[in-house]
Amino acid sequence: MPQDSRTADTEDRARLDREDREERELIREPDVNQESNRSATRLELFFDLAFVLFVAGCADLLAKDQTATGGLRFAAVVAVGWWAWASTTLYANRFDTDDAIFRLLTLVGMGGVILMAAAAGQITGPAWTWFVAGYVILRAVLVAGYLRVWRTLPETRAGILPYLLGHAAGGAFWLVSLMVPAPARYVLWGVGVVVDLLGPALSARRPDSPPLHMEHLPERFGLFVILVLGESVAATVHGLHDGKWTSGTTLTGVAAFLVAAALWWSYFDLSGGAAKRRLVQEGGERTREGVHDFYVYAHLPVAVSLAAVAVGLEHAIAHGSDDHLTAGARGILGLGLAGYLLSAAVIQGVLSRRPRPALIWPGLGVPAVAAIMLFDLRPAVLTALCAATLIAGVATGIHQHRQGEIKVAKV
Repeated sequence: MPQDSRTADTEDRARLDREDREERELIREPDVNQESNRSATRLELFFDLAFVLFVAGCADLLAKDQTATGGLRFAAVVAVGWWAWASTTLYANRFDTDDAIFRLLTLVGMGGVILMAAAAGQITGPAWTWFVAGYVILRAVLVAGYLRVWRTLPETRAGILPYLLGHAAGGAFWLVSLMVPAPARYVLWGVGVVVDLLGPALSARRPDSPPLHMEHLPERFGLFVILVLGESVAATVHGLHDGKWTSGTTLTGVAAFLVAAALWWSYFDLSGGAAKRRLVQEGGERTREGVHDFYVYAHLPVAVSLAAVAVGLEHAIAHGSDDHLTAGARGILGLGLAGYLLSAAVIQGVLSRRPRPALIWPGLGVPAVAAIMLFDLRPAVLTALCAATLIAGVATGIHQHRQGEIKVAKV
């Protein structure tokens, strides 16, 4: 056997032995994750299941109140849940040790998400205290995690301090809100989330901030997009069931599925792929330019919009045999699609540094969807026009990619 092969075999055995020893250790000291080819763990995927239920609870909230007030309430609740997920992901991205302590903290946090999911559809009723309790539990879990890092990795203290203070202060505002009547408690919720959101932005401006793993980050946010898109697939199922499988309902259901498929294709092969390419290319400059901050925050309107699309599609399918959709359902679907396309265009244009292709698609999709929603059409026709617009846009984006006008990395 050649010397190089024997050396490689020895190194492989040593690596496997080291990994086996680490697996047997119940508790490991936190460290900054920088291993190559890192992907989402089974625990992260299990954790995401609770957010599937949370998004479904938010959809129920909007379905019950399709007014402007209901829409704002829905967007606010989705934003709170999205930040709860994103802040947990940012911690795991850097400091996932996959030991007993990390797993227990994650599972406790998952319990908090379950409380939020169960109460999301009744946020203005008596269940609101459980929603607050779930969010406070998540903040406490993150504070405990960062304190653990603070103790064992002194070199990261300056970088994680904004996160630690932001999560603690944000949780404190929410905790105090338990003793405050509405509407003042909602103000405290908003202040708590805003204070919390400052953590990543302030940390990124520290030259000694621990780096994020730029392969893992877009994968996790891509999984959240899948999670929210899954609500559109569920909406198709529920709509067909509630619509009694009439011809109008079935045709609308087919068009709705095409809408969901086109949204998936548009994100993962075009806008999301262009964004990931920039993240991977940034390398050591990522913390100075704050590119990952923009990437993270820009996914908030993506999540809110896609969740709204699911509600609009379900109503369109369930009423597929009617002469028209209500103004509320049409507004939800139109605003959801336009909001997603606008967010995707901004993400792609800014992070790819090529705004022109993004203005063509997804950019032109925004006025196209708005124009469709101006007409009081039958649900099947309305949904089919939206699907045709999105499919044409995807085809345009694919052409741009083949011509080299946009460059992507596989998400």
